[in-house]
Amino acid sequence: MTTESPRWFTSSYSNNGGQCVEVATNLVASRGVVPVRDSKLSASPVLDIPAAAFAVFLDGVKAV
Repeated sequence: MTTESPRWFTSSYSNNGGQCVEVATNLVASRGVVPVRDSKLSASPVLDIPAAAFAVFLDGVKAV
């Protein structure tokens, strides 16, 4: 088991008044997930999205 901690970041396009999420892509290789949380509340619950599902989501967003 790894003890690696998420390294949170928001998009550089996230300048819209705080309606953003943070992601931690550094855990894809070690855990196979992309943690996602509310950027306004660092203690908010974290959703662990499977890396493959997150990739499909990003592809969909890029296609819009």
